[in-house]
Amino acid sequence: MLTSKMIKEAALAAGADSCGIAPISRMKGAPDVMNPALLFPECKSMIGMVFRIPRGVQRGIEEGTQFYQYPSMAYGGINEILAPSVLYKVGKLIEDEGYEAFTYRNTGARGAVSDMDGSEGATLSPEEQIEVNENAKTSTAHHRSVQFTRATREGNVPPDLQFQFRLAAVACGLGEIGYSKMLLTPEFGPLQRVAFIFTDAELEYDEMYSGEPLCRKCYACVRECPGGCIPHPSTDKVIRVDIDGKICEWGDIDMWRCYAFYTHAGRYYNPFVPKEVFDKNENGALTLLETPGMVGTEDDIMKVYTALQKYFPSWVGYNMAKCGGCIRACVSMLEKKGGCMEKRFKEPLRTGKPWKMDR
Repeated sequence: MLTSKMIKEAALAAGADSCGIAPISRMKGAPDVMNPALLFPECKSMIGMVFRIPRGVQRGIEEGTQFYQYPSMAYGGINEILAPSVLYKVGKLIEDEGYEAFTYRNTGARGAVSDMDGSEGATLSPEEQIEVNENAKTSTAHHRSVQFTRATREGNVPPDLQFQFRLAAVACGLGEIGYSKMLLTPEFGPLQRVAFIFTDAELEYDEMYSGEPLCRKCYACVRECPGGCIPHPSTDKVIRVDIDGKICEWGDIDMWRCYAFYTHAGRYYNPFVPKEVFDKNENGALTLLETPGMVGTEDDIMKVYTALQKYFPSWVGYNMAKCGGCIRACVSMLEKKGGCMEKRFKEPLRTGKPWKMDR
């Protein structure tokens, strides 16, 4: 007989760091095009797994000495290698017991609506962005939504159905949403990725997290975002979502602007782009990066990517992270007295002020 205990033991043995299980009904308030309950009619349970990000991959960005390890290890390594292998092993256990295991790794930007702003139509994808510019005349561009998708039959949602991973993790009892929109867990703060299995098996379910609040509402993420992308709560730009009675809230982030700064960081935080490029701002392509408070658009992102394409130091199948300001700020605060990461490490992530280039 398949049990939650069996699944959790298998997940941890295969390499997951924690595992939570929820009834699929907890996602009942999600829009149809983002509701995993519609993946298949018999779906009863969702299994969420946490894969921690080693704090050390942030060390190079914290010191300004090494930027490659975060996107390659924390994104590529977990999303493309570790998580799929664990999903496969746990999925086999479930199917050996006669139930279906719909494994769902992190794919990103494959839905009928944009994972940036929820809008329909063609929007940019995080993968192969530079290749879009190179191949736009000869191939279909990659987008942040699947622009030509249609429902396969009446009553279905169009493929590929995507859902909000972080809210699903909350539903599985794995943690809470912080003000920066990051998933926070009691064990690892903001340092994890997640993956899921959906099954027709009915299981024993975990309660949603109800311990001490994980987000300290210190708003260090607001202060340390190099692009000023996260609004302070005093602006009343706050998003609130009800997950089966649990209220999740976060700052209404300017996602396009965040996208630009996450990958290119701006003049003070991107050591790969010469100062003269920002000074010149040829054809106004870097105006989004150079103008505090400017609201980002898809067109602005294309201009930034086109202008800075040749300065990418290396490519890992994911956008090269140059920022991580909100994550490192969050880790630093959660390691202080009373935070969920207190005493996890012998030495803190941050021992001085965060760096900023003098230019």
